[in-house]
Amino acid sequence: MEDLRFEDFEISDSIKKAIKKLGFDEPTPIQKLTIPVSLKGKDIIGQAQTGTGKTLAFAVPILEKIFIKDTSPQAIVICPTRELCIQVAEEFAKLSTFMKKLYILPIYGGQAIGRQIRVLNKGVHVVIGTPGRLIDHIERKTLDLSGIETVVLDEADEMLDMGFREDIEKILKTTSKKRQTLLFSATIPRQIMNLAKKYQNKPELLKVPHHKLTAPDIEQIYYETREKMKLETLTRLLDIYDLNLSLVFCNTKRRVDRLTRDLKARGFSADGIHGDMSQNQRDKVMNKFRKGKIEILVATDVAARGIDVPNVEAVFNYDVPNDSEYYIHRIGRTGRAGKAGYAFTFVAGKEIYKLRDIRKYTKSTIKQEKIPSLRDIENKKANLILEKVVEVIENSNLDKNIKNVEELMGEGYTSLDIAAALLNMIKEK
Repeated sequence: MEDLRFEDFEISDSIKKAIKKLGFDEPTPIQKLTIPVSLKGKDIIGQAQTGTGKTLAFAVPILEKIFIKDTSPQAIVICPTRELCIQVAEEFAKLSTFMKKLYILPIYGGQAIGRQIRVLNKGVHVVIGTPGRLIDHIERKTLDLSGIETVVLDEADEMLDMGFREDIEKILKTTSKKRQTLLFSATIPRQIMNLAKKYQNKPELLKVPHHKLTAPDIEQIYYETREKMKLETLTRLLDIYDLNLSLVFCNTKRRVDRLTRDLKARGFSADGIHGDMSQNQRDKVMNKFRKGKIEILVATDVAARGIDVPNVEAVFNYDVPNDSEYYIHRIGRTGRAGKAGYAFTFVAGKEIYKLRDIRKYTKSTIKQEKIPSLRDIENKKANLILEKVVEVIENSNLDKNIKNVEELMGEGYTSLDIAAALLNMIKEK
């Protein structure tokens, strides 16, 4: 199960191609658990937190079953909110990029119902909607769910908390009893089990354990940046913090190769590891990193498994991880053995939604900071040097050096001149 990859799933090449284009190398835990079972047509209760890749977990089996020539609704996804409805529809659209003539329609309140009716009349394969607006269409007879083969209840616990139980039951009663029902929820309270008992057929409970984030000594910071500014942001932070060992995580193998190349071109001591490299190649890179022969290791989540280097000072999420669980694993590689560490996350465009899910999942404070300017780099470098100066003053024997400074002062230079000159020399190193 641990080594299961998307290539191993019995799904069409068009879906595999779309997954590859999205940059997903390996399924998340909830996807590994639920996709093989869902593909067999079984009912499931999938328990996993927000931001763990649940949408892809039910979208893949749904798309695999779609019969394109039949343009009546074959699958319906019920979501608690307008925002989630749009998010799920976007994910379906991306996964069906290479499926010709497949139509997906999000329907929710606040959008003109006339437009939704016109699209439904033309033919739709997958409907994604909020309970209230779905019922509105059912009552208007503009949405016929009699041919539905798969129903998904997404974030079921949240829908019940919002008082949608009656609406959900009303929708389910208009579908065939032979349908497949996939229920996804962060928690499984009694009312969820009651709903499952009433509307599912011998469902399998598939649960992903929630690993808590215990990172008291890790300062978590994120920067909103344009995609094109990520490299510049990374190099500025590397300059400011003057790190000995740091890990940079990317979501794809191609990204690792490109970033490693760009960092080397800028004079940084960097190397990369990912799943396309042989074990021997990865071991060589890891040994160099452990021995400090390279300062920056760029990696994918899969390749970074088992990395246990005690002195990693910072972790950079060059890409926001696709799974909140990966965020925990990534940043847990710094701040070890009582040492302080940094976790920096770069957020471009819609990645902000992933970060919101991570915050909700980890219940941790990830503070936003502005991207440092070139002047900030100068000031920060100076402050870090001065902090080290204070540490040396308090913990070292300076008698010999004091004598040298006194000799210079005898030539007419002030102690302030000498200190400023030394600071200047160090900053330019």
